[in-house]
Amino acid sequence: MLTLRILGLAALATISVAWTQGLHAASDAPAAPTSTATKPAPFVDVRKQSPIEGNAHDGEGKAAVCAACHGPKGIAVAPNFPNLAGQSATYLYLQLMLFKGGQRSDAIMSAQAANLSDADMRNLAGYYASLPPKPPGTTDMQSAGAQLYLGGDPARGIPPCQGCHGGDAMGPRAEANGKPQPPWAAFPRLRGQSVVYVTKELNDFRAGTRSGSSNARIMQGIGETLSDDDIQHLSAYLSSR
Repeated sequence: MLTLRILGLAALATISVAWTQGLHAASDAPAAPTSTATKPAPFVDVRKQSPIEGNAHDGEGKAAVCAACHGPKGIAVAPNFPNLAGQSATYLYLQLMLFKGGQRSDAIMSAQAANLSDADMRNLAGYYASLPPKPPGTTDMQSAGAQLYLGGDPARGIPPCQGCHGGDAMGPRAEANGKPQPPWAAFPRLRGQSVVYVTKELNDFRAGTRSGSSNARIMQGIGETLSDDDIQHLSAYLSSR
């Protein structure tokens, strides 16, 4: 935690200096023509997101086009696409919302989400959440990836992934009291995702290219503590679950 705070303060100082220098430069420069550049998408705080529900039947009717990448039953047809079957409905809804709002960008998904209504997104999320997930595999619980996922590495400021994604990597699930456990509804199930997909997403978090929401900012901070080997170990572990 101290490491992350130091990194955060250093980043803030750097941003402040750059902003001040930019301000002085702008005051000395001639007036520039009005910019037509697209404004960045507003930041989305999902920390208080309540679990969402959708109509799985209606979602199935909207899912035909999704099957081209995510498979007819939510199991991806290629390793660069994520499995959606059994995923948290809240997580899926939020990702569609972020693609639609521009906080998350992908050439295919941004276009697909652009014309979806809020009800469409809820129903699609509900449909995929209702499908049986990819069958579990066999994994080495003594592997470097397992140790990092379950225990983190305090010496390097890496928290255990299970704190948010669950000890079984199945993400938050509703308990008898109706509250998700772990207590955040917006984190995804990671179990069974491919090495290719997990590696890309962790690299995107680390590079800051996926940072448009509060959860993404958490992952960005964690990603900065991960080495290339860490990412490979975690990806291999999760894909084998």
